[in-house]
Amino acid sequence: MQLTAASRSIAAIWKSHPDHVTTDAWLAGKELATCPISELGFLRISTNPKALNADMTTTRQLLKAFLQKCGAHFVADDLSPLKSSALRSEQVADCYLAELAASKGMKVATLDDGISHQAVEVIV
Repeated sequence: MQLTAASRSIAAIWKSHPDHVTTDAWLAGKELATCPISELGFLRISTNPKALNADMTTTRQLLKAFLQKCGAHFVADDLSPLKSSALRSEQVADCYLAELAASKGMKVATLDDGISHQAVEVIV
C-alpha cells in the first residue's frame, strides 16, 4: 500500500499540474493511504497565494473526491517526531512521512528522486 505525501497528491489531483498525467497513470490500480500530514499539506499548498492560490472550499472538495475515488485508507500519524532521522529542516516532512510509512509496512509515493529512504518509491 502506498502512503501518498502532500506534493504527490497535488500532482494527482490538480489536472493543471505538469506531472498530473504521469502521476495519475502511476496511481492507477494502486492501493492508497493518506494521513493528517499529507492532507494538511495538500490544503496548505493548494490554497497558498504563492502556490496554487485555490479557494479552500474547492480544495477540500477535490481532496475528498480524490480520496473517495481511490478508496484511500486513513493512517494516523502516530509516530513520534523525535523518531525522525531528518538532519535539516527541509527534510523534516519527507523523513517523517517515509518513517511513518515504514512503520506501517507501506511506501511513500513521490516525484522527488532526492529523498533517500527505503520506504520511498519514486513515481516514474
